[in-house]
Amino acid sequence: MSEHFEGPTFEGAALKVEWIERGIALITLTRPQQMNTLTLEFLDEFERALDLLESTRTRALIVTGQERAFCCGAHLRYFAGPEARFTSPQPARDDYLAKIAVLFDRLEEMRFPTIAAINGFALGGGCELALSCDFRVIAAHARMGLPETKIGAVAAAGGVQKLIRHVGRSRALDWILRATHIDAQTVERYGLVSAVVPGEALIATALDIALELRKLGPQALSQSKRSIYLSEDTDLRSARRFGIEAISILVGGDEWKEGMNAFVEKRPPTFDSM
Repeated sequence: MSEHFEGPTFEGAALKVEWIERGIALITLTRPQQMNTLTLEFLDEFERALDLLESTRTRALIVTGQERAFCCGAHLRYFAGPEARFTSPQPARDDYLAKIAVLFDRLEEMRFPTIAAINGFALGGGCELALSCDFRVIAAHARMGLPETKIGAVAAAGGVQKLIRHVGRSRALDWILRATHIDAQTVERYGLVSAVVPGEALIATALDIALELRKLGPQALSQSKRSIYLSEDTDLRSARRFGIEAISILVGGDEWKEGMNAFVEKRPPTFDSM
């Protein structure tokens, strides 16, 4: 990993934000003994981290965990036992579960590319967190899955819908209804991840993707990302019209001029200051 790069950082009880290259942020979930479950504290800190990254010239974000856990989803002690605080439907929905869904939607909608570096178990809400990133790389020993049916629950923070879009209805039915923990090689075979690598190479692999993305036009990446996600949820002509609007936003701007001039001058474009 590279030398320290200056930028706003944050360290809370559940996660920390640091910069591993210029413009490339790393969020590390730091409660592996608790399997990085989605506590209310975690949700508040993750939202604060996204606020911080949106206020800076972030070019890419990597999200990872520690030790055995990427993230193992909802903090189930909120629903049973001495820590129980959500024992009826409406508070559980409004004060906890909806917060998770909104946070993951926000992560998916960030203007810059996001990469999940899945170091260990990514189950339930942890799988939904990974599916809310634009790219996923996974350690060879790690597992993903939406096994909520095993505990009488449903993956409700977007995981069902996003998994269907990635692997199709039949495979999603198989994995979700059978509460499967899916190994790294299988998720790669179905196109759910970009790479399977040894655990010690995980962050370096994610960083390679981030560095590749940093060379590209940031506004072009942002508009392309929006176009891709919008195209899943609308008809073809509406999606095409959005594509025309997306490129019209770029035409004539500094990024556009640099890209066009670089092409004419047969040199690599330089988007670093944009």
